[in-house]
Amino acid sequence: MVNFLALAASVSVANAAVATLSAQYASYTSGAYSVNNNLWGTGSATSGSQTTVVDSASSAGVAWHTTWTWQGGSNAVKSYANSGYTFTKKFVSQYSTISSTTKWSLSNSNVNADVSYDLFTSANINHNTYSGDYELMVWLGKYGNIQPIGSQIATVTVGGQSWNLWAGGSSAQYTYSFVAANGPITSFSGDFKPFFTYLASSHGYPINTQYLIDLQFGTEPFTGGPTTLTVSQWSANVN
Repeated sequence: MVNFLALAASVSVANAAVATLSAQYASYTSGAYSVNNNLWGTGSATSGSQTTVVDSASSAGVAWHTTWTWQGGSNAVKSYANSGYTFTKKFVSQYSTISSTTKWSLSNSNVNADVSYDLFTSANINHNTYSGDYELMVWLGKYGNIQPIGSQIATVTVGGQSWNLWAGGSSAQYTYSFVAANGPITSFSGDFKPFFTYLASSHGYPINTQYLIDLQFGTEPFTGGPTTLTVSQWSANVN
């Protein structure tokens, strides 16, 4: 005889969230991986909220989802809910690979948001990890009437994909953003070292004197929702 109550209980436990992150800077860490709510830009919103849930975490990677609704400040990013990876910091030129794999989906694409990788580098190995001398963004998805920092300077092929390259910023931090030219890439497996190599050869990026200090993947919502970004798989490897 099947014990349906016990079965239901086991299913409930199996499907239970690892962690629910509601506070502005709530974070969960498991080994080399972290998941972060990171509602850093909420001051520009007139209303809204966001919660991030860790669905699974292991040495092989993390799965998570984040649900948000934001109004006001249409040109301002409200947050960057993300998964991150801890690694040994070295000059970018010293890495063989800076790789990551992800699968993701967005429940409502009628929003202003991007789904993107975010990597910071700095000449100071001890620089804080939420900014840098340089920022490399790789936008796998772009939704609504938004654009990266600066202006478009090229269309290039890196890693077998076509990207619109944007660049801009200041002496404090200069940002390069590679935006998927042919629509969202919802299943991605790639190496970011070739992005840096291209920037070094074509745009003077100082690859030999910049430390890689951060590697994250997540979403930057501007306005809209409710919508849920579901990251069913995310892993990274830096060596």
